[in-house]
Amino acid sequence: MSKFVIEGGTKLKGKVNIGGFKNAAVAIIPATLLCPERCIIENVPKIQDVNVFLEILRELGAEADYINDTSIYVDASNVKNCYLENGLSKKMRASYYLLGAGLGRFNGASCLMPGGCDIGERPIDQHIKGFEALGGKVTLTPDGRISVQADRLVGAKIYLDVVSVGATINIMLAAVYAEGRTIIENAAKEPHIVDTANFLNSMGADIKGAGTDVIRINGVKELKGCTYKVIPDQIEAGTYMIAAAATKGDIIIDDIIPKHMEPITAKLKEMGMGIEEYGDSMRVYYEKELVPVNIQTLPYPGFPTDLQQPMTVLLASLCGESTVVEGVSQDRFRYVEELKKMGACIEFTKKQARIKGTKNLRGTVVQATDLRAGAALIIAGLIADGLTEVTNIQHIDRGYEHIENKFMNLGAKIKRVED
Repeated sequence: MSKFVIEGGTKLKGKVNIGGFKNAAVAIIPATLLCPERCIIENVPKIQDVNVFLEILRELGAEADYINDTSIYVDASNVKNCYLENGLSKKMRASYYLLGAGLGRFNGASCLMPGGCDIGERPIDQHIKGFEALGGKVTLTPDGRISVQADRLVGAKIYLDVVSVGATINIMLAAVYAEGRTIIENAAKEPHIVDTANFLNSMGADIKGAGTDVIRINGVKELKGCTYKVIPDQIEAGTYMIAAAATKGDIIIDDIIPKHMEPITAKLKEMGMGIEEYGDSMRVYYEKELVPVNIQTLPYPGFPTDLQQPMTVLLASLCGESTVVEGVSQDRFRYVEELKKMGACIEFTKKQARIKGTKNLRGTVVQATDLRAGAALIIAGLIADGLTEVTNIQHIDRGYEHIENKFMNLGAKIKRVED
């Protein structure tokens, strides 16, 4: 198993290029199953979750592989059904998009319940509600298999009881071929929902309203292959923004959409960071002592739950008290026990952390408990005294492309070591 070894104390300086959005790519790739023609997806991050999805598509009978480091192709013309017999779906949460895509094209799909990061209970009841509204029948078996089947799909008005990114995307996928019009009310508005809808429209779907809380999908008869470029990764960019603040650095972040960064930009400015925007890039620089702020994660355009952990590390390193409230995910503070090994002073429940900042984090051996917690522990290592070892980094590799190389290019003392 690999680990990261980090020597703290270096201010980050230089330029970092942001890759394609992981959260968009893992929705767009299964969406290619809806099309019986070849699709080319560009600006795809070379991460473990993408590799797993390509393996799943090949298992189903598709041709799918990398064209180069940032582009893939998928030809699902030979796929006859969306019944996944093996346990690949348990390797990541986003595999539930196979259900929507399979239901949309084949009127049915089946896989083992999705896996992914252990960050508490993440129910799929809103997905099931949407599938059933369209005419699907959902069954769950004791061995953890979920199946959905329909004789025909008919558009419906679907109100989501809670704002759910996954349910919004899954219903869009299932409704593309449904007869008539489907309306999703109280839809999630995240950038990767817009990106997924844009990809579907590029293939010939008729989706309007993505990015608002009401999405309308008019069913179509066929989809055509296309070439599509994934948007930049909001969460990767935010991770480096927070790392610059934590290390009192000065960095340029290239290949971003500044509009998507506004929730993070606003909080970092409130804390005292200097931020300048230049079209598709941004300078983030330390100019005065930072002050702690309170954070509450919310659905977009609120502060993203996937940056809660890195921001908690930053707040733990500042003099003063702050509170972080998790308003999206459940039980996402388990990593705090690892931070406390480094000297952080944090009290937490499943939904909230109270932080008394300290400038004396110290290096030790810590374990990445999930993807974003792993990135947070790297940042903690960058500002801690001495050496920090981060283990279980397979979680980090699921969502960050060449993270150690990008940090090294900014001057960080970090290396990947094989145990």
